[in-house]
Amino acid sequence: MLRGLYDWTMRMAASKEAPWALAAVSFIESSFFPIPPDVMLVPMVLSDRQKAWWYATVATIASVLGGILGYAIGYYLYDAVGLPILRFYGREHALDSFMTFVQEYGVPAVIIKGMTPIPYKVVTIAAGVGKMNFMAFIGASIVARAMRFYLVAGLLYFFGEPIRAFIEKRLGLVTTAFVVLLVGGFVAVRYVF
Repeated sequence: MLRGLYDWTMRMAASKEAPWALAAVSFIESSFFPIPPDVMLVPMVLSDRQKAWWYATVATIASVLGGILGYAIGYYLYDAVGLPILRFYGREHALDSFMTFVQEYGVPAVIIKGMTPIPYKVVTIAAGVGKMNFMAFIGASIVARAMRFYLVAGLLYFFGEPIRAFIEKRLGLVTTAFVVLLVGGFVAVRYVF
């Protein structure tokens, strides 16, 4: 079953619609969607390493735009939309500590949290609720998301074939590790803020 899903993902990653799917996932992940863009980015770069930097750019731009939506949700629609999203992630009571963290560390706080497996939508919504300076938020989001996506793209660009061979030989292990990291990100949200 995993092999079939992997083969399908690789075929989809090589399709001409793949950049649009990557942009969509990157956008919605920054404001409410639980699945990270790496699900699309990794197979896309592995299927065509020459486009690694383009794919990282697409993911970065879409993620920052989605982060602006997350910020707006926190700023304007916290009670109606933001709070239910934070409840879903178990972070409705973490806003005070995040706002203190942002007030104390400012832009580095968003950059640090934006590069981790912590769901980015929690950061964007909380930044909006905390009324973080909007331009500072955008700048921090660009840095954080670019660092994350370009790092992934760069590693896959330079080490793509060995990584691809490793994934294909140990698909079950890689899938398990990905799920552990994804769940770990959600668990980390409970304890990091």
